[in-house]
Amino acid sequence: MIQARGLGKRYGDVAAVHELSFDVPPGVVTGFLGPNGAGKSTTMRLMLGLDHGSGRTLFDGQTYAELTDPLRSVGVMLDARAVHPKRTAIAHLQMIADGAGIGRARVEEVLGQVGLCDVAGKRAGGFSLGMQQRLGLAVALLGDPATIILDEPANGLDPEGVRWLRDLLKGLARQGRTVFVSSHLLNEMAHLADSLVVIGCGRLLAAESVREFIGRNSASTVVARTDRPHELAHLLGRNGFRARVEADGAVLVDGDDRQAVAALALRAGLLVTELTLARSSLEDAYFHATADAARYRGHVAA
Repeated sequence: MIQARGLGKRYGDVAAVHELSFDVPPGVVTGFLGPNGAGKSTTMRLMLGLDHGSGRTLFDGQTYAELTDPLRSVGVMLDARAVHPKRTAIAHLQMIADGAGIGRARVEEVLGQVGLCDVAGKRAGGFSLGMQQRLGLAVALLGDPATIILDEPANGLDPEGVRWLRDLLKGLARQGRTVFVSSHLLNEMAHLADSLVVIGCGRLLAAESVREFIGRNSASTVVARTDRPHELAHLLGRNGFRARVEADGAVLVDGDDRQAVAALALRAGLLVTELTLARSSLEDAYFHATADAARYRGHVAA
């Protein structure tokens, strides 16, 4: 269990992180979301004691500085490029393993786990961004830790790599580990995460399951198709529903009461060929929740 309490960090007059508190439970993948400048990276650094600020974070009851064997307790990847460019992948891992008393067999094991065995003897400076990400992940997994914290681990990975990463992290969570992952890839996070911590302008916006977050920040819509769509929409409107007819003839009804829509259509003798429930995506819910929290906005030319 990760317990963050009262995390705060200021840069002059700007509060990058403000009184941030949340829990990250074991056994699930928790996604960490927020717009650019929301304070995600600063929050992760505060959690690990890498930045000076207020509050504290406990990993199974201890701060990171109090851990007697941190590599075996908390595996971290904040910047996959934090490796000497002239050092080989295996030499980089072996150096870290030696400092933590971890044997060479584990080094070779994690190289295989992240798919870098064939390039283990090559210098990291020649690695692509995706290969650097895999090496950084190998460092995080080196101590076989109970808690894994990763900042944007999917950056630079190809589609196969993204799917591999998803399966790996979900598998670690199923083993009972605590997995905390930040990402800007909302579509991937929808497949990966079980719960979310969402921040904006350094403040907590949500800490709940993905389903709860989507349900709280979006609305359901019933999609109906019939041979007389305008008649159905008018009928629904007379009975207290908000309904509209789309250009393709679909009748969209606010809410999720398909049974009531079906009953009204049946009584009116309307032939219904489709009656489905469309729910908003994580992306829709995220943009709704962070609408007032984005520091940087671009403009699309007319």
